[in-house]
Amino acid sequence: MTTQTMGVTFSYSHTIGRLDNAGPSFRNPVAMALGPDDLMYVVSRSQEYRPDCLRVTICTVGEEYIGQFARGSNGVGEWFSAEARLAWPSSIALDSVGNVYVTDEWFNTVSIYTKDGEFISDWGTPGSGDGEIDGPSGIHFDGEDNVYLVDAKNNRIQKFTKDGKFLAKWGQEGSGDGEFNMPWGIDVDRSGDVYVVDWRNDRIQKFSPDGQFLMKFGTSGTGDGEFNRPSDVAVDKEGIIYVADRSNNRLQVFDAGGGFITKLTGDATISQWGALQLDANPDKWKQRDVAHGLERQKLFIGPTAVEVDDKGRVFVVECSGHSRIQIYRKIGPSFLGLYDGARL
Repeated sequence: MTTQTMGVTFSYSHTIGRLDNAGPSFRNPVAMALGPDDLMYVVSRSQEYRPDCLRVTICTVGEEYIGQFARGSNGVGEWFSAEARLAWPSSIALDSVGNVYVTDEWFNTVSIYTKDGEFISDWGTPGSGDGEIDGPSGIHFDGEDNVYLVDAKNNRIQKFTKDGKFLAKWGQEGSGDGEFNMPWGIDVDRSGDVYVVDWRNDRIQKFSPDGQFLMKFGTSGTGDGEFNRPSDVAVDKEGIIYVADRSNNRLQVFDAGGGFITKLTGDATISQWGALQLDANPDKWKQRDVAHGLERQKLFIGPTAVEVDDKGRVFVVECSGHSRIQIYRKIGPSFLGLYDGARL
């Protein structure tokens, strides 16, 4: 008797989000982080000089809206307070006690908030020296609560304590192994290895915790396993790798060695938040019934970030157009017994 293995597949679950400046909504979301009890922290790029434009939305996977924090300016280019300022937020992560860390490309800072959104402190100095930052993008914690930060315009990864003390760095501009051209997203697997999205080189690179190059995969293009400006990476507990292939409008899935498994292109339905907005004006439901090309709304437009959890759920953040998150469930490999070519 032999055994046949069927591949990993995914089942669409639901969509969260609608486009708005405040309330149960996102506005150009660029990243998210998962907290305890199915909490989600979603950071929106929003608009720099609108006082009503949200920055971080707190909600649950079940679409319960909890609140928002860290709004922008007062509308004339002055910030409400130094503590509140987020102009170009780019990524978000939680430390081991649930504090929220948000990177900002404008100020070259990492701002820290409690799990409820109260400001704690920030750190970061613009520049190119050790511990200085130019265009921070992805951020992720390791198992010891240290921070890996993608220092995009300096084309390197830096490692800090969570209060901003410089520990290490690696990388420089280029296309060779261990070099970067505007890196963006980052993740750390259960072994502590670090995965970096090398945005302009259209590839993923993997490193040891101390920055030693381990492997790479991906080239420029539109075929399976090729990328067009990928923006984020996530690795699940089984070593499956997920890449937000932004300009190809898809999510690609790879095995632990970088071999292509499958791709997702979007299956969105109307979120509960969106339905509430439509219910407020029933004519909008009627307009949808006769609209042409409505099926295209289910497809990804600019998937910017991806997150996974230990429950096998995959979260795909769409920044462009829809301002939403599509959620999938991973269905693991199945094993079929065979006898004389016939399935038992």
